[in-house]
Amino acid sequence: MSTFATEVPALLLRLDRNPFHHGSLGAVRSLGRAGIEVHAFVESPRSPVSRSRHLFRAHAFPRGVASEDGLERVLSRVAEEIGRPAVLIPMDDLSAVAADRLADRLAGRFLLPAQPSGLAPMVADKAELAGLCERLGVPHPATVVPRSTSQAARAVRELGLPVVAKWSRPWVLPRGSGLRSTTLVTSWEEARRLYERSAEAGCRLLFQRLLPGGRGDDWFFHGCFGDDGRCLAGGAGRKELSWPVNAGLTATGSWLPNPAVTLLAHRLAQHVGYRGILDLDFRRDAAGGYHLLDFNPRPGAQFRLFTDRSGLDVVRALHLDLTGRPVPAARPLPGRVFVAENYAPVSWLLSAGSRPRPGGAPDARPVRQPGRWGGPGSRLETAWFAADDPVPFFAMAGNWLRRAGHKGLAAGGRPPRAPRFQRPDARPLTPTTTR
Repeated sequence: MSTFATEVPALLLRLDRNPFHHGSLGAVRSLGRAGIEVHAFVESPRSPVSRSRHLFRAHAFPRGVASEDGLERVLSRVAEEIGRPAVLIPMDDLSAVAADRLADRLAGRFLLPAQPSGLAPMVADKAELAGLCERLGVPHPATVVPRSTSQAARAVRELGLPVVAKWSRPWVLPRGSGLRSTTLVTSWEEARRLYERSAEAGCRLLFQRLLPGGRGDDWFFHGCFGDDGRCLAGGAGRKELSWPVNAGLTATGSWLPNPAVTLLAHRLAQHVGYRGILDLDFRRDAAGGYHLLDFNPRPGAQFRLFTDRSGLDVVRALHLDLTGRPVPAARPLPGRVFVAENYAPVSWLLSAGSRPRPGGAPDARPVRQPGRWGGPGSRLETAWFAADDPVPFFAMAGNWLRRAGHKGLAAGGRPPRAPRFQRPDARPLTPTTTR
C-alpha cells in the first residue's frame, strides 16, 4: 500500500441532515485508520459519527445556509480552523453540487478533483441524466419530462400505468412539503396532482417507465477516477436487500464480478470526463440488460464494500490521487458482503421467501474468500460495528431505538430521519461552462 500524505487532512462535507448516514462513518474510519486527520460536519455531539475514535474533529453542522456565499463562508471558517489545505469529500448529492459550483472559489484551501464545471449538477439531475443517456446510447428507462398538464397526461398514456414519477433535483424539495424524490404513480389523477406541484417543488417532474425488478436485479458500481480517466479503485455489486424493501438504500449487498455493469460504468465516466468518486445504480431487465437509474457524484453509503486486499477503497484512492501519491493497482476481493445493521434485519423479515432471480452476469455468484471478519482481506463489512471503534454502533442503536419509538419504524415502511437541509429559497443549480 502506498504511503499516505498524512500531513494533508480531509474534510467530509454533508449538507443533507441524516444522523444515520453510515457512509460518513465509513469514510471517517477508512481515512482515520490510514493516519489521516479527518474532520466532518456532524448533527450533534451525540451523533454516531461524532463518537468515532477515528474522527479528529467534529464541526457544527451548517445551519441556515441557503446560498453559495453562505456555504463558502462556513467552509472558509473551517479551513482557517484546520490551518492547511485539506481534501474535500462531498458525501451527498447536495454537497457534490455545491462543491462543483464553489470549486474555483475554494481553490488553495481545499483539494478537489479537476472535474468539468457543471458536471456534478448535470448527472445528479435526473432529467439531465435521461438526456445524457439517450445521447450516449447508455440504456436507461424511457423518460418523459412534461412541460404542461396535457403533456403529462400524454406521457402517462405512452409509458403506461403504473409509472415512476421523479423530481429531477430532489435536494431542492422544500422541507415539510411531503414531496418524495420518487413516487410510484398508479392513476392519472395522482400524476396530475404531482405535476401541479412543480412550482412548489422548485424542479421539474419527470415520468419514467417502470422497469420491473425483483430481488437480485438491482446492481451498483462505485469507482474513483483519476485525472487521467483511469478507474483507481471500486467495483460492481448486487443489492441483496434494500430498505425500504425493493425501493431504497442497500441494507445488504455483495461484491460480485459483473463485466456488463463495469463496462457501462467505465464507458459513461470516460464519455463525460468524470473525475473523483461516483456511485451508479443499475437495474437488470427480464432480458438480462442493465439500465442506469441514478448517477450520484459522490461516495455511496456502502462504498466500504469495495475494500481490496490491501485496504484500498475509493476515498483512500481519492486522497492518494489528490495529494500526488501513487495509487497502487487494485487487488479485488469479490465475495465481500456489506450489512447495514439498522436496516438489514427488518428488510430480511419483510423479504422472507424472496430469492434473487436467476440469470444476469454469468459470473455473478457469491465467491468464497479466505480472510478474517473485519479489516483488510475480510469477507464482511458492517456499516456500524467495528472492533476497533465500537462506540458509534451503540450510539446508533440508542438513537435508532429512540426515534423508532417516537415515529414508529413501520409507519409508511420508511426509516426515521431528520428533515432535509435545503431551503426552498436556495439558488437554482444549473450547469455552467467547462472549467
